[in-house]
Amino acid sequence: MTAHQLVNDPQELVGEALEGLELSQRGRLRWNRDPSFVIRADDRRPYKVGVLSGGGSGHEPLHTGFVGYGMLDAAVPGAVFASPTAIQIQAATEAVDDGRGVVHVVKNYTGDVLNFTIAAEISGGIRTETVLVDDDLATDTSVEGGPGRRGTAAVVAVEKICGAAAERGADLSTVAALGRRVAGNARTMSLALRACTHPGQSVPSFDLAPGQVEFGVGIHGERGVRKIPVAPADELVAALTEPVADDLGLSRGDAVFVIVNGLGSTHQLELLAAYRQVTRLLDARGVTVARQLVGSYVTALDMAGCSVTLIRADEELVGLWDDPVRTAALTW
Repeated sequence: MTAHQLVNDPQELVGEALEGLELSQRGRLRWNRDPSFVIRADDRRPYKVGVLSGGGSGHEPLHTGFVGYGMLDAAVPGAVFASPTAIQIQAATEAVDDGRGVVHVVKNYTGDVLNFTIAAEISGGIRTETVLVDDDLATDTSVEGGPGRRGTAAVVAVEKICGAAAERGADLSTVAALGRRVAGNARTMSLALRACTHPGQSVPSFDLAPGQVEFGVGIHGERGVRKIPVAPADELVAALTEPVADDLGLSRGDAVFVIVNGLGSTHQLELLAAYRQVTRLLDARGVTVARQLVGSYVTALDMAGCSVTLIRADEELVGLWDDPVRTAALTW
């Protein structure tokens, strides 16, 4: 057992954390123990489309921290960096269905896609729509039949927009279409200054030599696409932001949502400095920041590093973004 983690038994950490979340959000969240999922404890408006997401633990506050009014109705956590089971997802789907169907927000990982697909098939005839989030530019390849881009921090915006639309009373197809619009206009790039270490372990998921940065990392401790030299923050942030803006084809007059996301061990001082540089780069292109999030929302355990997400914004999406949200990790 490493002395640098607050861990009892690594096998029990996820359950202990979910119990702690429930205790810290009394009256707002309920943890269903078996099968495991977190659900809103308030009385939801009847006949609302349900919005459900999930994935491996270790990315907190994603997804359980975004359960609440204006966002998710439930979240299904797996083990650390492991997909939840189809049985968990099925139970959560049935729990949030009010008769108008359920939108599944799914990050593009093989296990998540497979288990959400199975759950939709076995969920007792409940109408479901899937929104696949695949924003990671580092894994944008042309390999036919490949897994495609991974899902990363853009999932927060997808969950926020879908949740707001559902609270407004939009129907199933409309909520899903809005989510797909966000996901399709989102790109992310990430870098790590230090790899993450799994609970109970003392060895990080990969090594970095002094003076190296891992560029294009994933949120499960995956190595990046290449190593780059350590450089001042402005240079590193530009290396993340410029390819994302280029891929989206951003130009003068465009507007975007910006998410500068910490990967677990990056201080808010660093993230705010990074956001400053993102805005400078976008200003130089004539691109407006419509709304922004700066903080740690989609983490990779204790990885040191950050990601930059840009999402094309329009008047309708900004209005949904501004709608009230009350969750453990996001409130306005």
